[in-house]
Amino acid sequence: MGLIVLLVVGGLIGWVASLIMRTDGQQGIILNVVVGIIGALLAGFLLTPLIGGAPITSGEISIQSVLISLLGAVVLLAIINLFRRGAVR
Repeated sequence: MGLIVLLVVGGLIGWVASLIMRTDGQQGIILNVVVGIIGALLAGFLLTPLIGGAPITSGEISIQSVLISLLGAVVLLAIINLFRRGAVR
């Protein structure tokens, strides 16, 4: 059950991050889930030691963990855009 919740929440986080970064038209559902989960992992390794809290991959689903994971997904999309286009929008 935890894996299903992680996929659903990761998909929502990836979708919201793609809306923020204006890449929603280029991504599908699968890529939104991947961006959400990898963004949560990125947040777990990089952002959590700096600002505290826990990402959604830790198993804790709260407002703070969703926001940290969303921040990680936005950072991931910014890095992808930097390499794809040469500049962050």
